[in-house]
Amino acid sequence: MPQSEYDLFFREIGQGKPYFSEGNQVTKFKVKQYSTLPKAALMDAQGHIIIILLETATGVSWPAPDNAWPYADVLKQRWKQQKDKDDLTPLITDLPNASGSHVTLACVKPDISAFDLLSLARKLCSAHLSYNPSEIMLLLPGLDKVPEGVTTSRIMEAIVAALMAGIFAMPSFKSKPPKPKRLAALHVYGVVGVDLERTFAEAEGNNLARYLTSLPPNELTPALYRQRIAELAEQHGWNMHFFDSKALRRQKAGAFLAVAQGSADDDAGIVQLCYHPPKARVAAKAVTKRRLSLVGKGICYDTGGNNLKPAKSMFGMHEDMEGSAVALGTLLALTRLKVDFSVHCWLALAQNHIGPKAYKQNDVVTASNGVTIEIVHTDAEGRMVLADTLVMASAERPDLIVDYATLTGTCVYALGTRYSGAFTNRDALVFDVIEAGRNSGERVWPFPTDSDYDKELESEIADVKQCVLAGEADHILAARFLSRFVQESVPWLHIDLAAGNHKGGLAHIPTDVSGFGVRFTLNLVLDRKVLGIARQKN
Repeated sequence: MPQSEYDLFFREIGQGKPYFSEGNQVTKFKVKQYSTLPKAALMDAQGHIIIILLETATGVSWPAPDNAWPYADVLKQRWKQQKDKDDLTPLITDLPNASGSHVTLACVKPDISAFDLLSLARKLCSAHLSYNPSEIMLLLPGLDKVPEGVTTSRIMEAIVAALMAGIFAMPSFKSKPPKPKRLAALHVYGVVGVDLERTFAEAEGNNLARYLTSLPPNELTPALYRQRIAELAEQHGWNMHFFDSKALRRQKAGAFLAVAQGSADDDAGIVQLCYHPPKARVAAKAVTKRRLSLVGKGICYDTGGNNLKPAKSMFGMHEDMEGSAVALGTLLALTRLKVDFSVHCWLALAQNHIGPKAYKQNDVVTASNGVTIEIVHTDAEGRMVLADTLVMASAERPDLIVDYATLTGTCVYALGTRYSGAFTNRDALVFDVIEAGRNSGERVWPFPTDSDYDKELESEIADVKQCVLAGEADHILAARFLSRFVQESVPWLHIDLAAGNHKGGLAHIPTDVSGFGVRFTLNLVLDRKVLGIARQKN
């Protein structure tokens, strides 16, 4: 009998449709755990099987003949015969039984990194998901007694995360819709008691971020985006406030409004969403008074403005709102986990259009904190909408602000699209940021933010230049620019999402759009517990 069972319900948003599909889709996924290994008859009845073994200094942990699980001897022989054997290449084969059970088998080392484990999990799962099965069996023989390092929970978590990403239906507007994904159950043998609540929450947050980012720009204008957000807010009990152009003019948010003024539709603005811990936790006094603020760049389409992008660079610019989608997905994941601290989410929603009213080079505008900005390049709009949004977020003096943005090409040039860049005004956070990236599998790398970079942004007519035309270290200059809009007393982390889109997928994510940032942030906040240390000044 199953020792535990977990259900994942995909929620619906937007015009009564599920956000994971424009049609029918599996709405329930179960993970059942069994302490024993299956008998031969049970394996023979299963069409899809994943097996993971441990590889130590003494070799692969194959069972002794008198304690073997079904077909262990056959798979051992085939594993030895496989030519291309390495840590990330699984064996893919069929069992010699009547059903021809499709098997993927891998051996993992105790020190395997989170990124490599997630990448391996995707390979193991994709070989089965291509058949669109209704259920999969996972065997973890001998992994109940593993040495320090990799654990059964880590391995199982990686498999479930890969399955959640793999069965998720991304937006499709084809006249003939894709077949619904059928996978409804994962049966895990050899382990019980693994808690998957966080894995499900992270997966749902990531799926939301990827889905929204992939919507075509005519389906996700700022107005349509706000409608979807409002439905999410109602479902999850978030307080929602929208600062429209009139409200932003009253706040003298000239940096944001400069970008928004080029759009023919007056639908741009800043959304604030607030999660508060459940009343039960407040009553039990388990709630903390700490607050996390999430800020996301939500440019729903970026033409470049008057400094118009060429066609190759403009194609795909509907993804320039990914930062806001990651912030929203992170809020969703933290809400699912009912964290004991408040979370405020700020989304800067606008489009960067070209037109007679669009802002232009050499304009001087004033942000809501009084800083005057000389416009140098209209395609550096992301830092403009973030400027006023960060002013509003930091005015609440949270324990930490994390902002997400597909901000600069120079960060991609520096790191490629496998890592994202990190910038912070607290040296004490740097180690935790690196470790959170390593442990979550969403890898980040910190860049310097020394004040002498400010010399490049000195303006003869305003307090600061928006950017420079030469493009030297623009990712660092962008971070230095943004730092002017965060109160010095507020800890702040800026994530430049270079890994927001990686061709062929990244780690356990099978799509180019990665939704990078949800797992990283939960690790940073829940495991590294940075809300307790971030207040330390440099």
